Amino acid sequence: MSRLTPLSLSGDAGQRAAGLPRNALLCVVGARPNFMKIAPIMAALRAPDCPIPACLVHTGQHYDEDMKDAFFNQLGIPEPDVDLEVGSASHAVQTAEIMRRFEPVIDAVDPSGILVVGDVNSTIACALVAVKKGVPVIHVEAGLRSFDRAMPEEINRILTDQISELLFTTERTAHANLVREGIDEQRIHFVGNVMIDTLFGHRAKAIPTAKTLARYADAKAVATCGDSYAVLTLHRPSNVDDPFVLERLIDTVVCLSHDVPVVFPVHPRTRAVLQKAGLLKKLSAAPRLWMLPPVGYLEMLGLMAGAQMVLTDSGGMQEETTALGVPCITLRSNTERPITIDQGTNTIAGSDADTILSVARDVLASGGKAGRIPEKWDGRAAERIRDVLVVWQEDRRQSGAGRV
Repeated sequence: MSRLTPLSLSGDAGQRAAGLPRNALLCVVGARPNFMKIAPIMAALRAPDCPIPACLVHTGQHYDEDMKDAFFNQLGIPEPDVDLEVGSASHAVQTAEIMRRFEPVIDAVDPSGILVVGDVNSTIACALVAVKKGVPVIHVEAGLRSFDRAMPEEINRILTDQISELLFTTERTAHANLVREGIDEQRIHFVGNVMIDTLFGHRAKAIPTAKTLARYADAKAVATCGDSYAVLTLHRPSNVDDPFVLERLIDTVVCLSHDVPVVFPVHPRTRAVLQKAGLLKKLSAAPRLWMLPPVGYLEMLGLMAGAQMVLTDSGGMQEETTALGVPCITLRSNTERPITIDQGTNTIAGSDADTILSVARDVLASGGKAGRIPEKWDGRAAERIRDVLVVWQEDRRQSGAGRV
């Protein structure tokens, strides 16, 4: 159900925006995948020696307040300076509402630029508002391509890159993608992966799997999983929205659970579809499969780090497992993160049951792919972004292009 409510400049968000520093850099976060990316960027921009005033805008696209608070607290993200409280809706309605609510913030702050991360609806919505008002757009995680335009995220990525003034990339193939699409190389900066900044910064704080299972499952789960289990996540529309594909995946995972225990933190949207399709009973009946509610970042980091393998359709988890050296089986037919296959621990398996089981059983028998940590995935990407931004803003100021 939608939580959309009217908002004007006279509302709470508008009042908070009016009190922000003029010409500040607005950093936008919208959904859970953004949280791990914005955390190190905000820390770098708010360091004592950074001359750039930066404010955080949360669109509220991710509407689970408990999970938002858990991620913000665990990752040390400051409370948003402005929360647009958009909530859930269709892609079109949500994108339009973010744009409507973000425009008064732009008008109130007259920012020096807006920084957006990733590929969610908040990314393209805020970028469109900014560029139409003459505000420079800065895109972190630019240039990633699955070459599958049926993915809403692919459309968001392509459009955001085309209207961005600065583009920060995580891998060298992203640079090539952008150049091929006509982006001036002078605007592209290879800085590394801010997701890995967060992972390395919090690895020592990861919550052990046994503690997570004791809290969200039961003693049998703790005893059964031990040091040998698989983690499953599912949320992509291509997997979740088609009942035939979803049931085939669930049957495959239930079959795999006879070989290795499976821990399945269930996305709220996925749970709703599973319930509607009558598949929750099938999962509950599997004796070595445990469904958990959505968990916080530190819990998920512990689950991934201790797993024998991760089965997922998440792009971010492909990167995280590569950094952790944990085999990843991607339940999609493509990926926008090819470096996780070429250099990392990731294998594309699609949704075919035989392929998934074959790859998973190979991991159990051999330990899976031996990967390496890609170039510049060293925990310092946010620092590089900050350094580029400092030079960029000074150049704009000296040329008279900066906002005053």
